Amino acid sequence: MEARTVDFSRTTITELMIPSFANFSGKVHGGILLGMMDKVAYVCAAKHSGAYCVTVSVDGVEFKEPVEVGELVSLSASVNYVGNSSMIIGIRVESLKPKTGQKKHTNSCYFTMVAKNEDGTLMQVPKLIFQNNEDIRRFWDAKNLKKMRNDITVMLNTEVKDMSFDAMLQSIEGDRFELGF
Repeated sequence: MEARTVDFSRTTITELMIPSFANFSGKVHGGILLGMMDKVAYVCAAKHSGAYCVTVSVDGVEFKEPVEVGELVSLSASVNYVGNSSMIIGIRVESLKPKTGQKKHTNSCYFTMVAKNEDGTLMQVPKLIFQNNEDIRRFWDAKNLKKMRNDITVMLNTEVKDMSFDAMLQSIEGDRFELGF
């Protein structure tokens, strides 16, 4: 399997934001943007792997600026990290007001995708070829993100099971809640 550069699968999709994408105040729904992010992540991962890919997780979605009807939204994706069958796709979302040329960085996030064979089993993906220091930094960042995601998964699936409800209540004492039982 031939290794591939980040540029090999780099993908940008641009779409006009139309009224049916928005709420009553003309702001585009976050779910519409998430769907677009999933699409560009798929295209990027499929180009790198040469296979059908599925989304495993999404990290770091934080809407910094609203996107409005009439703006052009560009989603730029690149493979930042590859494991055996997984790829972490970094996505940058920008909007542009065509009349003024004003650009906004609305958010960045990371989609973890896995490649699948025809029978639905996981398949190995090509290695990445680093072409510059930015490729190395993004790989390093994504590898650390993967480790933190694994740590969070372990915490969410085990820590609570080992803790009594009294200990939980003590640890959240002073937070904004009251018991209703």
